[in-house]
Amino acid sequence: MFTVTSLFMDNYLLKSSLPSRQRKGSILVVEDNDDHWFLTRWALLQTLPGIEAVRTTNAGETLEYLNDCLEADALLPGLILLDLYLPNREDGWHVLETVKLHYILRRLPVVLLSSSEHPDDIEQSYYLRGSSYLVKPSSYPEWITHFEGFRRYWWEAVTLPQRASPR
Repeated sequence: MFTVTSLFMDNYLLKSSLPSRQRKGSILVVEDNDDHWFLTRWALLQTLPGIEAVRTTNAGETLEYLNDCLEADALLPGLILLDLYLPNREDGWHVLETVKLHYILRRLPVVLLSSSEHPDDIEQSYYLRGSSYLVKPSSYPEWITHFEGFRRYWWEAVTLPQRASPR
């Protein structure tokens, strides 16, 4: 593990800085699998080093976190990266539906990041107003490539609503 971590840190330190349009803030990562969280976190560190990755591991914890942000009048995450199977897809659908039906939270982009390539999962995610659907890569270099594209699109190309406190 030490050599893998050292390799990741070396690559992280060698990365060039992001373009001047970079956004600050946080991404809420809803991921119940520790290995996938590790890969996601490292990919985010390498591609979006100024962004804080906040992790929740299930539907209840996720909705509680978002509710706590609303009640505390705190900044909401700029984006939610949602694993569909938490461990079952009904939990992922519940989070997506709840966020997209809430009068404040619905403006948050929700990108589904799932191991599933099943057409029904992809179709349902867009039906429930998911912003995008990404299939989890199978190797670490592919994770970096995925997240470089993710950064270019969500942090450099897209114009999102100005981040502010929820009230």
